[in-house]
Amino acid sequence: MAELINIALAALTIGFGLFGFVAPRFTASALDFRTDGSTMGLSELRASAGGLFVAMGAVCIVTGASWAYGMLGVAYAGAAAGRAVSILFDKPPMPKALVWFLFEALPAAWLIGANF
Repeated sequence: MAELINIALAALTIGFGLFGFVAPRFTASALDFRTDGSTMGLSELRASAGGLFVAMGAVCIVTGASWAYGMLGVAYAGAAAGRAVSILFDKPPMPKALVWFLFEALPAAWLIGANF
């Protein structure tokens, strides 16, 4: 059962990453990013919200290694920590920020707890 949850979370990570990789304008809109004035924002989305997540999820699935799934959890934990700090200091729109925090914190908790 744990292996299936790991695979599902890695596949979800790939899915989210594909949006950033293939459809950065859609991703920018979903995340309230502005991409006017420069295409560097689109480049950043394809890289950090796209290719990075596709690669991390793919390595997990291809290797099936517990350490890979654990490191995916660490990445999600880092994102959740950044989101929590942002919620405290930046006051982003709620409940949107809270939903994204949960999308980061819950996979982090599972992947770290089940694989380390």
